[in-house]
Amino acid sequence: MTLALRVPEELSARLPAEQRGPGLDRDGVRLLVSRGTEVSHHGFRELPGLLRAGDLLVVNTSATLAAAVDGRVGDAPVVVHFSTRGDDGRWVVELREPDGRGTTRARAGGPEGTEVRLPGGARLVLEEPSSARGERLWWARVSGAEVPVVLREYGRPIRYSYTERDQPLSVYQTVFALPSADGTGSAEMPSAARPFTARLVAELVSRGVQFAPVTLHTGVASAESHEPPYPERFSVPEASARLINAARAGDGRVVAVGTTAVRAVESAAGADGVVRARAGWTDLVVTPERGVRVVDGLLTGLHEPEASHLLMLEAVAGRAAIDRGYEAAVLGRYLWHEFGDVHLLLP
Repeated sequence: MTLALRVPEELSARLPAEQRGPGLDRDGVRLLVSRGTEVSHHGFRELPGLLRAGDLLVVNTSATLAAAVDGRVGDAPVVVHFSTRGDDGRWVVELREPDGRGTTRARAGGPEGTEVRLPGGARLVLEEPSSARGERLWWARVSGAEVPVVLREYGRPIRYSYTERDQPLSVYQTVFALPSADGTGSAEMPSAARPFTARLVAELVSRGVQFAPVTLHTGVASAESHEPPYPERFSVPEASARLINAARAGDGRVVAVGTTAVRAVESAAGADGVVRARAGWTDLVVTPERGVRVVDGLLTGLHEPEASHLLMLEAVAGRAAIDRGYEAAVLGRYLWHEFGDVHLLLP
């Protein structure tokens, strides 16, 4: 799906909300609400009044990794983006070139056997492309150090060119983030949940809105080409499956916070629409043709008009609602990307 819409460059959010002015917090972003093709404009702090008792928010607890590490191939500087840890201990990585502005640009992938020297004496060797779709992402083996240790000591969050400056890792953690025992997490922040604060969560709970935690470790997106998502590790615990099924059996709406939460929940749903506890890898791509079995609504950031995410949004809300919502977001000067404003799609 591609929207016939151009997003002006100045609508990229360059800084987190809390850095844009005195007295602001993370929840100081705007909220566009779509109910079908009807749109309304709100502040994110109004969310508790837009939901109702019995509604269930599905949230991703994956913590964001300091996934970008400087290295060298021969004499050439590279930046390694660590994406996804495999069951065999290898990692999917993307090698990029520093652009001199603190961000990176695409670099030709491979070839097999390429060795990258990492800080602290570790070395990384590219073994094979991670998918038949192209050579941007490679399976790589790291020796001389454990990857979580390298990331903790030498890594920084992945940063894209539209942002103003490097930020500490805490800026990229959501209020729901929980570190995992094996040091894995998300290469990029599950950003739809970023505007939530502890105060707002408490207000939602006090109004009878429930939360169902799931985990999906998201890999690195391509800043240049909008590829469909590849396999990612996920977990839907038993308690969350019960909460989701109970909400669906009652009058509650199941609202996913972010496309990662949609992918996790829909991966755990049977053809009968019942969610069962599941953990492992998902290669599910949610499209309008496949549809959604469980999710009634979605809270999401504003994605590029070419992004494959939009197919998932269309599966949840329909093409007309997405077209109308994005048109309203551009006209209303909403801010895009991970530090930007958010869009609530309701039935």
